[in-house]
Amino acid sequence: MADNVFKINNLSFAYGKHTVINNLNLELAKGKITTLIGANGCGKSTLFNLMTKNLVPESGEILLNGENIVNMKLKDFAKKVAIVHQYNTAPADITVKDLVAFGRTPYHTMGLSKDANEDENMVQKAMKITNIIKYKDKPVAELSGGQKQRVWIAMALAQDTKILFLDEPTTYLDIRYQLQILKLVRQLNENYGITIIMVLHDINQSLYYSDEIIAMQSGKILAHGSAESVITADLIKQVYDVELEIKQVGGKPFVIPI
Repeated sequence: MADNVFKINNLSFAYGKHTVINNLNLELAKGKITTLIGANGCGKSTLFNLMTKNLVPESGEILLNGENIVNMKLKDFAKKVAIVHQYNTAPADITVKDLVAFGRTPYHTMGLSKDANEDENMVQKAMKITNIIKYKDKPVAELSGGQKQRVWIAMALAQDTKILFLDEPTTYLDIRYQLQILKLVRQLNENYGITIIMVLHDINQSLYYSDEIIAMQSGKILAHGSAESVITADLIKQVYDVELEIKQVGGKPFVIPI
């Protein structure tokens, strides 16, 4: 199996008697931006949480480089996979640099750094890539929503992994910051070879900033493939129970959201 590939076999999960993921099979190749879409309650957030070790499968397996992630220690998993959740909190007085430095925690033993120079280099690199060095001494609480999101992404980058999970990274941001974050995601993929797996609600953003899209409904995968091949009027009707027109804009399909 190629490096940094997730392979999911016969995965199921339920909350009590309510089955959310039902015998799901999936393989995600490295080096791509893959986006999960679907209506609320379709199972995409649960799948995200299963793949990031926040939930444990009831049956089936999730393999990373051939190893079942259930058997991986959190510290070992964090050296391979970084995660930015939808909701993040930090102490009111913590500075940007100090928060980004928490990304180096998987490489520490008993709270102590094994290589302080490597830690500093990775923190500086992460802040440079996300363009937040100018804020490094400011309290995170004083930043705008878009700036804070860059800080959380920088903290994930400081982990020095080749896989990054993003749970609705544009939620609560105005359109300018949404586009900035999505362009940053594309940059991380194209310039640094990071495999991105994210959840998005906006269909058009999924179309324009994803290599592959996974459409889910009732805990199952309805479609998985290139953005242009997956997003059709029929699929939108099936997934969201709404009829929307699709036009070609700049050579790409664009969903008319009215």
